[in-house]
Amino acid sequence: MTFTYTNPATPTPNPALISDQARIDFWARQARDRLTWGRPFSDRKAHSFSKPQSLGTDEQGIENFTVPEIKWFEDGTLNVAYNCLDRHVEAGRGDKVALYFEGEPGDRQTITYAQLLRRVAQAAHGLEKLGVTKGDRVVIYLPVIPETIIFTLACARIGAIHSLVFGGFSAEALRFRVEDTGAKVLVTTDGQNRRGKVVPVKAIADEACSGENQIEHVIVVDRTSTSAQERAAVPWTQGRDIWYQDLIEGLPESHDYQLFEAETPLFIIYTSGTTGKPKGLVHTSAGYLTQTAYTHALLFDLLPEFEDETGARRVDELASVNDLAKVEGTVHWCTADLAWVTAHTYEIYGPLLNGVSQVIYEGTPNTPSFERHFEIIERYGVTNYYTAPTLIRSLMGAFPQGPEPGKFDLSSVRLLGSVGESINPEAWRWLRTHVGGGSASFIDTWWQSETGSAVCSPRPHDAQFAPAGTFPEGTPHTTPKPGCANRPIPGVSVRVVDEAGQPVAPGVQGFIVVDKIGPSMARTVWGNPARYLDSYWRHYGERGWFLAGDGAKLDEEGSVYILGRIDDVINISGHRLSTIEIESALVTHEAVVEAGVCPVEDDLTGHQAVAYVTLSEAGRALSADELRAVLTEHVRREIGPIAKPKDVVAVADIPKTRSGKITRRLLGQLYQGQELGDCSSLQNEEALGAIARVLAGR
Repeated sequence: MTFTYTNPATPTPNPALISDQARIDFWARQARDRLTWGRPFSDRKAHSFSKPQSLGTDEQGIENFTVPEIKWFEDGTLNVAYNCLDRHVEAGRGDKVALYFEGEPGDRQTITYAQLLRRVAQAAHGLEKLGVTKGDRVVIYLPVIPETIIFTLACARIGAIHSLVFGGFSAEALRFRVEDTGAKVLVTTDGQNRRGKVVPVKAIADEACSGENQIEHVIVVDRTSTSAQERAAVPWTQGRDIWYQDLIEGLPESHDYQLFEAETPLFIIYTSGTTGKPKGLVHTSAGYLTQTAYTHALLFDLLPEFEDETGARRVDELASVNDLAKVEGTVHWCTADLAWVTAHTYEIYGPLLNGVSQVIYEGTPNTPSFERHFEIIERYGVTNYYTAPTLIRSLMGAFPQGPEPGKFDLSSVRLLGSVGESINPEAWRWLRTHVGGGSASFIDTWWQSETGSAVCSPRPHDAQFAPAGTFPEGTPHTTPKPGCANRPIPGVSVRVVDEAGQPVAPGVQGFIVVDKIGPSMARTVWGNPARYLDSYWRHYGERGWFLAGDGAKLDEEGSVYILGRIDDVINISGHRLSTIEIESALVTHEAVVEAGVCPVEDDLTGHQAVAYVTLSEAGRALSADELRAVLTEHVRREIGPIAKPKDVVAVADIPKTRSGKITRRLLGQLYQGQELGDCSSLQNEEALGAIARVLAGR
């Protein structure tokens, strides 16, 4: 049957487009249908939002505001881990695979929901044995291995607050997070596999814990020690350190969970800005779970379909967790490191809340070769492949024409997703053509650590049919748009406005704000609520709009295009240009695999654009002068003369955060010889030194 979207005469209202009460009712229904509660929340406590209120101006004329306060479902109680594990086992689905684990060296584990529940129970007992109770902080410094998820859920089970830290971060980055959270326990590993080598993680953890902190115990997972001699060589502090297996030996494989209030803090996740220390965003339990469960079901194609009275096919956006239609046929793979918010939402909590099987992979995508991801997709029959534009561009560079025909069976893939920053249309088309068979659904999701889960995205069925009431009447939106975040999910709303808060015309760059928030919004910055106000809410004051920090524009149909961070805008002679627009133009040239564009100061025009590029084989055949001339002309033709780069610099790698965002600020500072700012969030800090050497040699 061919699915087509037919606009009903009286469409069901989209909650993002109607009153606040209807929006609250929408999320209340999602919370009741998708979560299992100990004590149900009451309608009168479904949501409260104290918007910033003006306190008048200070002596410098700066207006001050109260700190916003957000609560959802606050008089209800539940247990997070129960919702992820116990209820599936109790429903008879304990034998269903929860995790397919693939280690970088090639070791594998298949873990069912019942097995995962038993391992979480032992870890929860182990934490309690070490004195961890509700509200205590546990920092988890592990690679992508099952124990990372086990300890995450064990913390949630006993009401402790977890804070996951990327296993590739330096001792200083880890030290800051250990000290800022006031963590009682650190969970780490003896070593981790990284690009074919073993990294001595425990030594890094020890350095991070050498200052003043609240750490009482360090739990060490045995990941890379293959003999008693290697275990004995791991640096050790007697009385503080304990091996994971020794901790849980003999502990029960069942654990009586506790019920906690809906607004109990669940985790702290750190996000770095262009200046200042990383911010520890606090997410609470029930609201975060509600939007996570719903958006995972909506965007990753788990909702049932039906035929309405007109014969048109629809998606039941209100189906409960017990009515999800495609769970049994889904193998989900979110490729993010577990310390990134994407993994919290769509690799830990979302899939487990909805009872899905998923893949987790320890290693890098090019170890031992760039074919590794294709091998994993084939081995596990991955249906949903959710990754970052950076990784997609890396695969493009390795396989410009796609993987070798017939070498891998990728036919299981039915849905592709992109997250982290705007995806270049060229990368979008490559992935859909060569991994998605030219027909897979594609969700280009926009959200942030602060929002907790997806805010804007196409729906999986946009190319076929659309859910009832998804669009305003007369706006079908049935064709995918490469590189477009499309529109808000139900239950939230966004605007694209100028600095004064006025709507911008189609095609004009403005600021994207979330003017109607969902329940997964971060509640505060850990230990610094004033910074929460200043970073996200002050600019639009009493309007109560969350300023996301990204630029965006709308097309004539009202679809949203994300244009990158506000501070990544280049202002050339009064013309505001997005760095992503220039990068997208550059990567359409056969010489370029990846591009990072940054503004640099110019006395005449204010800014000029400098382009850093990694090259394909065709690009490496060009001289520096030829490359500059070819790419400058290409950008002039694709965008216009105003966008031509002042300079083009060929480099081996472009610095990015672990979430895949290009650090354009650092690129500009390198070019202008300025002191570099915060580098703690980089996944490839070594790229900075390599670029500095290239620039010095020019």
